[in-house]
Amino acid sequence: MISMENRSEVNEFILTGLTDAQELQVPLFIIFTLIYLITLVGNLGIIVLISLDSCLHTPMYFFLSNLSLVDFGYSSAITPKVMAGLLIGDKVISYNGCATQLFFFGAFAVTESFLLASMAYDRHAAICKPLHYTTTMTSTVCTYLASGAYICGFLSSSIVIGNTFSLSFCKSNIVHHFFCDIPPLLVLSCSDIHITELEFFILVSLEAFFPFLVIFTSYSFIFITILKIHSAEGRQKAFSTCASHFTAVSIFYGTIIFMYFQPSSSHSMDADKIVSVFYTMVIPMLNPLVYSLRNKDVKNAFRKTVGGQQLKLDHLFS
Repeated sequence: MISMENRSEVNEFILTGLTDAQELQVPLFIIFTLIYLITLVGNLGIIVLISLDSCLHTPMYFFLSNLSLVDFGYSSAITPKVMAGLLIGDKVISYNGCATQLFFFGAFAVTESFLLASMAYDRHAAICKPLHYTTTMTSTVCTYLASGAYICGFLSSSIVIGNTFSLSFCKSNIVHHFFCDIPPLLVLSCSDIHITELEFFILVSLEAFFPFLVIFTSYSFIFITILKIHSAEGRQKAFSTCASHFTAVSIFYGTIIFMYFQPSSSHSMDADKIVSVFYTMVIPMLNPLVYSLRNKDVKNAFRKTVGGQQLKLDHLFS
């Protein structure tokens, strides 16, 4: 990324942050600190819990642990810098720092999209073809799906970074956002951005369309299968299995559509910031709660792990 620096007259960017109101800086810092701590504890806790408990070594929880890792990754790419800006007013980010932040945020966000598609396919296999589930979702298949998600994420982000930071930024170095994102950066370019916008739109469309197609197709078959279940209890159990994932998918794709599937000229700065706070900070915090902490298997594993550690401590001090 250092080689890109000589293509631009800008050596650093100034982030405008969330708000200029001084009286809101400390309250927002406290709120985002709590959100980030919950995000760290929730996501890293889920990863540790799944790795320690053999009962959770299934495809569903394999994808959940990867989702938690991704949520931790792209929240960490954004939130610490926002917190520094609120606490000490550090809103300056270097040219390479901006590119790095955007790279990791984009990589993890795209990876999450493909992981959500993999999870939808897993739920389809579990509900629609339960007798073939163990032969369909083998450890090898799960590894390929997860690896493919990471490859697509980091490859896509590399392309976006290359296209964006090959532009010349000479109009201004003030980014009207609280982190480096594509729409506010393109506004600052004095190059012709029409081709870059088109390439970015096509790339994001492909990244969103293919996972969404997998999710839509999977859930179409899932709902058809559920409607064929005669037992009300059976239908309720099948619905509850998919409810958390379906909710997260709706929120994730809703924010993506709002943020990126419109021309940069039509973006509202305030609306973009509110939506961005939601998907960069709130969603990574909610996912462990939505997916796992309400799950009986995870609760049992947590009690078992905590109980086991308590027994070790009692034995140690006895």
